[in-house]
Amino acid sequence: MIFKDRRDAGAELARILQGARENWGDAVVLGLPRGGVPVAYEVARRLKLPLDVFVVRKLGAPGHEELAMGAVASGGERVVNEAVVRELCVSPEALDAVTRREELEIQRREQVYREGAAPERIEGRTAIVVDDGLATGASMLVAVRALWPLAREIVAAAPVAAEAACRELSREVDQMICIATPRNFVAVGMFYKNFDPTTDDQVRKLLVEARRRTSRDSRRESASP
Repeated sequence: MIFKDRRDAGAELARILQGARENWGDAVVLGLPRGGVPVAYEVARRLKLPLDVFVVRKLGAPGHEELAMGAVASGGERVVNEAVVRELCVSPEALDAVTRREELEIQRREQVYREGAAPERIEGRTAIVVDDGLATGASMLVAVRALWPLAREIVAAAPVAAEAACRELSREVDQMICIATPRNFVAVGMFYKNFDPTTDDQVRKLLVEARRRTSRDSRRESASP
């Protein structure tokens, strides 16, 4: 399956989620920035659920920043790929230094994205965690583990995923939804016609629009007899 863009992928993912459950109740949709947010926006819009971000950062190996040696999430939860760390002989000090740098970036992004708005409450709710695709699944994994002390139930969802990543994550969540797990998976971008990078400003604007929609929906429900 090839998606037009992230919004198209989100529409398809929403359709699957609608078929999986008739009523999602008080669930909250959490997009993993940046690329997961346009996908999550469509899911939240079509399921009429609130949207927020859950910031996760890849831990790039020193000198090989494109290679993930793990990931860290908002709240400090960290997942380390021990095989990569051993292969590149990354010291504990170097790993901790990269972690501290990415934790600062997480704080910066949360401030930029929310613009002072309070984060959505997660405690006791179903969290639908959305990304634009899963290669290793490290970002989704660290997000899920960080959310478990808070959420009542966790659903991980992605339009496309490597089969191994989908299988591993299914052991960590209540429900794992992947539209496609192709055997020839190499990179997430292969399955999108338009895979342009998502910017901080785009993330911010989508969150603003989602908050407005949620507010409008709440007013309509309050006005209903």
